[in-house]
Amino acid sequence: MNVSLPTPAERLVTLLAAEIHEGAVVATGVASPLPILAIELARRTHAPNLTYLACVGSMNPRIERLHGSTEDLAYLEGRTMEVSIADLFDHARRGRVDTIFFGAAEVDGCGRTNLSAAGSLEAPTVKFPGVAGACSLRRWAKKPVLVVPRQGRRNLVERVQVASTQDARPTRMVTDLGVFELSPEGACLTALHDDVPLAVVRERTGFSFTVRRELELPSPISAAMLEALRAIDPLNLRDALVGGYSNLTPGNSVRP
Repeated sequence: MNVSLPTPAERLVTLLAAEIHEGAVVATGVASPLPILAIELARRTHAPNLTYLACVGSMNPRIERLHGSTEDLAYLEGRTMEVSIADLFDHARRGRVDTIFFGAAEVDGCGRTNLSAAGSLEAPTVKFPGVAGACSLRRWAKKPVLVVPRQGRRNLVERVQVASTQDARPTRMVTDLGVFELSPEGACLTALHDDVPLAVVRERTGFSFTVRRELELPSPISAAMLEALRAIDPLNLRDALVGGYSNLTPGNSVRP
């Protein structure tokens, strides 16, 4: 691959960054390396005046590079003030938080997410990390965004086994293949990453969805944006976290 071309991870992160508008208040929870990368990328490019609330306990920390853990105490450095988890919930409940990114073990076409368990809560076969407040924060944030870095039929399912969070509002979901809008009325594919065939998306999606007549075209990733992104993540942690169609070699079957 030509090193000047964006990788699937870089495409995904730039789409996440595009969800952040100038002056927005954004927040991350635990295990959020890709959102942290997107927030800092947005701050260095189109949204220099965003306000970042990090669950490690800081407002607007100075982020020189992405660390292996989102709870690294380096994310306290340069903070303008300390922000407790209680503060974060209070700000969100009062409508002061614009965007929060959420992951999940399972997502269905109606926008329900599962962060709790496989099987059932009464008799789980596998326990997932847990909700950690997402059920409340998702409802309170003005613009929740779901992130699925490795899209497949194991995580995009017909119906989640346990509904940890849900929202009556349409919700954006960004994956390594494209962008969906999810709502109680069903799912709609709104955008595809470059060179990703629609057939691949269908094969890697466990729920039914419609396709927007005119799919969105992701904005071109400038050389300056790529340079900034790679400077924030010099260890290239991003590529290990994201799948992507272009990682398949010719002749390989598409795996869910």
